[in-house]
Amino acid sequence: MDRPFIKGLELSELFYREAVGPLLASHWPDLTYSAALIGPGSDVLGFDDAQSRDHDWGPRLMLFLTEADYATQRDAIDQMLRQELPGEIRGYPTSFGRHEDGTAVMTANDGNSIPRGAAPQHGVLFLTAQRFFTSVLQFDPMRDIQPVDWLTAPENCLLMLTSGRVFHDGLGQGAVPGGLEFIRARLRYYPHDVWLYRLAAQWRRIAQEEAFMGRCGQVGDDLGSRLFAARLVHDLMRLCFLMERRYAPYLKWLGTAFAQLERAAQLAPVLMQVLAAQTWPEREEHLMATYELVVGLHNGLGITTPLPPSVSPYYSRPFLVIHADRFVDAIRAAIPDKEVLELRVPGGGRSIH
Repeated sequence: MDRPFIKGLELSELFYREAVGPLLASHWPDLTYSAALIGPGSDVLGFDDAQSRDHDWGPRLMLFLTEADYATQRDAIDQMLRQELPGEIRGYPTSFGRHEDGTAVMTANDGNSIPRGAAPQHGVLFLTAQRFFTSVLQFDPMRDIQPVDWLTAPENCLLMLTSGRVFHDGLGQGAVPGGLEFIRARLRYYPHDVWLYRLAAQWRRIAQEEAFMGRCGQVGDDLGSRLFAARLVHDLMRLCFLMERRYAPYLKWLGTAFAQLERAAQLAPVLMQVLAAQTWPEREEHLMATYELVVGLHNGLGITTPLPPSVSPYYSRPFLVIHADRFVDAIRAAIPDKEVLELRVPGGGRSIH
């Protein structure tokens, strides 16, 4: 495409402000609705670039209706948009076709690329707020959200629901429950005790594997040693998201989002050294430097008494580790909510093999 690249969120807001919104105001001036771009997509996270335009990208938005209007007005609004939407917004087609894999692709509605007699497909998706959020989360965010709800909701889903942009929130005028911003505010981040639980669980993941990088290297399994080093880097990165109270995206965008963290400039070079090391003792050396930095971040949170960043051998074996289980125990001791404490930290056993 030779047209100038526009970030997807900006393009979608232009699509709403210049096309969809005015058409709704003209045909249904009393319609109560919200319009947004949230959910899946690199554009929702702000990570899209020119390459992103090849699928599931373009002038698109989600139109949230009341339950009554969804049942009675959806088809009429859909038909009106098919007939009256402009063909382009800032040079980008407002019509979509489908790749063979089912992903959407912008398609010029010029009579050539759309089969004769076929109605163009626009980028407006009709929804109701409660159904949409419940389908993604598998719980209703309008009711009291329980600790188990928070812990079973994929973190990337929480991120995509609280990212993006709301262009108009008529459903939530006056902060009435049911508006998108009301729901998004409830999901903005984990409650304090759930956050502590997540921190403890992430330290537990590190505890389970912190000695295996060295053990693989000791027996000559360099590939296995590199694999465990990469897994530890991944787990330490996710721990940093938790420490900064930021939802982490799925793996594709983890490094991009990590670079935006406050401590990324300090940590990223050391993590890169872990991954670039050619021998397991070198990997261990750089991991120890990483642990020292991460323990400093932990102590800066003030959620436990300060814990020393010292490393020591893994029991009787010659592998230096941070003994991450001590962070698990200290954080769990800081959780007052009995319901949260009764939940089992994932990966609850210690291994010395």
